[in-house]
Amino acid sequence: MFITKRMMNSKNKILKGTTLAEAVHKFKSCTMDTIKEGVQNHLKYRLAKEMVTSTIYDNYLSLAYTIRDRLVDNWLKSQKKYRSEKVRRVYYLSLEFLMGRTLGNSIINLGLENAVTQALDDLGMTLEDLREAELDAGLGNGGLGRLAACFMDSLATLEIPAYGYGIRYEYGIFHQKIIQGNQIEEPDEWLSRENPWEIARPEYNFRVKFGGRVVSRINHAGRLIFDWMDTEDVLATAFDTPIPGYQNKTVNNLRLWAAKATQEFDLDFFNQGNYFAATSKKTESETISKVLYPNDNSPEGRVLRLKQQYFFVSASIQDIIRRFYREHDNLKELPNYAVIQLNDTHPTIAIVELLRILIDDEFFEWDDAWNIVKKVFAYTNHTLLPEALEKWPVNLFNQLFPRHLQLIQEINSRFIKEISKRFPADIERIKRVSIFEESIEQQIRMAHLAIIGSFSINGVSELHTELLKKTVVPDFYDIYPEKFNNKTNGITQRRWLKKCNPSLSQLISSHIGNEWIKDLYKLKKLEGLIDNKEFIKEWIEVKQKNKEKLAQLIFNEQSLTISVNSMFDVQVKRIHEYKRQLLNILHAISLYQKIKENPSESFVPRTILFGGKAAPGYLKAKLIIRFICSVAEVINSDSDAKNKLSIAFLPNYRVSLAEKIIPATDLSEQISTAGKEASGTGNMKFALNGALTIGTLDGANIEIQREVGEKNIFIFGLTADEISKMKKIGYNPRSYYEKSSKLKKVLNWISSGFFSPDNPDLFKPISHWLLETDEYMLLADFDSYLKCQEQVSAIYTDQVKWTQMAIRNVANMGKFSSDRAISEYCKDIWNIKPVSIESSK
Repeated sequence: MFITKRMMNSKNKILKGTTLAEAVHKFKSCTMDTIKEGVQNHLKYRLAKEMVTSTIYDNYLSLAYTIRDRLVDNWLKSQKKYRSEKVRRVYYLSLEFLMGRTLGNSIINLGLENAVTQALDDLGMTLEDLREAELDAGLGNGGLGRLAACFMDSLATLEIPAYGYGIRYEYGIFHQKIIQGNQIEEPDEWLSRENPWEIARPEYNFRVKFGGRVVSRINHAGRLIFDWMDTEDVLATAFDTPIPGYQNKTVNNLRLWAAKATQEFDLDFFNQGNYFAATSKKTESETISKVLYPNDNSPEGRVLRLKQQYFFVSASIQDIIRRFYREHDNLKELPNYAVIQLNDTHPTIAIVELLRILIDDEFFEWDDAWNIVKKVFAYTNHTLLPEALEKWPVNLFNQLFPRHLQLIQEINSRFIKEISKRFPADIERIKRVSIFEESIEQQIRMAHLAIIGSFSINGVSELHTELLKKTVVPDFYDIYPEKFNNKTNGITQRRWLKKCNPSLSQLISSHIGNEWIKDLYKLKKLEGLIDNKEFIKEWIEVKQKNKEKLAQLIFNEQSLTISVNSMFDVQVKRIHEYKRQLLNILHAISLYQKIKENPSESFVPRTILFGGKAAPGYLKAKLIIRFICSVAEVINSDSDAKNKLSIAFLPNYRVSLAEKIIPATDLSEQISTAGKEASGTGNMKFALNGALTIGTLDGANIEIQREVGEKNIFIFGLTADEISKMKKIGYNPRSYYEKSSKLKKVLNWISSGFFSPDNPDLFKPISHWLLETDEYMLLADFDSYLKCQEQVSAIYTDQVKWTQMAIRNVANMGKFSSDRAISEYCKDIWNIKPVSIESSK
């Protein structure tokens, strides 16, 4: 630590004549004292509590407000600097922001870990207890929302003027319970208690319209005007959360929108005795921001999902224009000062909303308005799965957004004319690229709209981007090759190493310094320690302690004892067929069969841990969870498997639980069907924490293999090209069953009801899927997976070699920082430069 002029001039001045060490000590004491005073003051004056009556949550709130106080000055200065210098800004629109807990991350970014720890110690509190009291902000479903959170951290750390926009869901991703093997969804009441990190901004509310009708007329100037009228309106109200950079002065803003009724209470209905009707409009309006991802298996669920998408983008676009007009006069200049990044296909309607405002409210001519739109938007595609590219029925769009449907029809008409000139005889191509899909029910293809209306389209791993160009939207790549580019995803090392794995980060910093916290490529220095016996010993000790902590957590929550001397083999992610949790449990069954065949044979002990949530309407994924739990119950209760093989499903997987699991993991399962995972970021988090990866050549696994070296990762299975060729000539999963004795034995056990003796037919659908269709090629990869797992077990017995491989993985993870990803977005897409708040007066 060094003493700055600002420190020297603080109200508690460090006296002249002291040594540097004394000055540092006095400054730290000053910081500790002010934090202690802040906690006491917030407890007394904000919460009206004394130490003897305060709860753990009261103490957490008091510390959170104390930390937030230290963010506010720089938060205000950052916004003032952006305004005064009229800087170009990036606006990041995402339906998900999986922020997790904020307290620990804010303390780290402010550089206050030691001062806070000491202050709390004086007060008889511990930081760990208070961090555990914070509820996860689960405003996301998985990788998409967590990426958005990592990007916000990196944007602030790199001093990029940026705003995040999303929805303030009252209930986040559901709270998952596992009862008798079944997933039970309960509301995630993350706002049931006071949220100290957000500040309500009631002065920033915008009217968002739905339904109604469009009437055309000629105004006094002879211009054709379209009035969208008789609408049902909702107010979007802003709630802001500060996002600090790592040990700099930048604090950016995450603005989340809550839906409010335009009329809170209908007194006429109330006076008539109709009390339900008096508040029904309020209830209906506020449903929009009530729940993250309503189940869209019903028509009502689909309507609400689409309403959510428009609600947040409409409010965000209005807010962006409001901010622009505060600094500029002519919206023609908008592309010079704003770039709007669409995080996947969900916010695509923002393109049409900006166009609507420019034409209907600002009276731009079509060509001028469309040119502005095309220069402002950039689109990140996050998926190769057709269902995630989003299509909406035209009739539904007409019901909710009649004016927007007119504009999309015009966009498509002009686009088709343009394409017809380039490919005059290619009718099939024109059908393929049209925004409208002609099927039984005409659909709007939102990904097509995003591509046509954006100046940049990027994938999120090298393989994903190539597949996007060659197989998902090849016609658009032919038309707009200059728009397509790759930006491999990344993670923030501040949360996913420094915060979640303090023992390992301290070990690393003690040997190579802490520059890696802002420049992850600095971890490359670890390669010089690969043969250092003392370093290897310390590394193993850190891993062992992390495993002991996780084992204790599992025992506390499930009364299950797992061997800390076993390999912790982990697959935690959203439950989906293509992620192939089923392949993992098939391997577990095969291991169990091996134990039963010869209980006395030596066996490399293994604990297989699963975690993840299935979408409420995804019945296959729910059955997979139940199957995993049933297999676990059989194996864990068999004395032959004791201290050899155990399985646990960890309920309610979330960011804070991931921060406990990942540091303890030995083997990271990244086993999706090749060509299905866009990138993955879990693979990066595990590798950064010293877990070795077993995986397919899918998503970012390919780039991880290149960085860490083929000898330091376990790769198996068919490639994306091999799968594509196999499916073209015809894939017969039953042929793999017939020629693999191990596979046959596993599937026969499932079909026989071995894992569900009280209901022998319960899991027959699983063997049926695999033998008859096996869409995600589990049987084709089964033998390769088992062989690769044998290599894993063999190497795990040599802990020195295993640890050296782990160190090589960590040393070569520099590429996978979200700082690198954001730097590439800034340079290649956004054309935006850092703005230092240091020089702010």
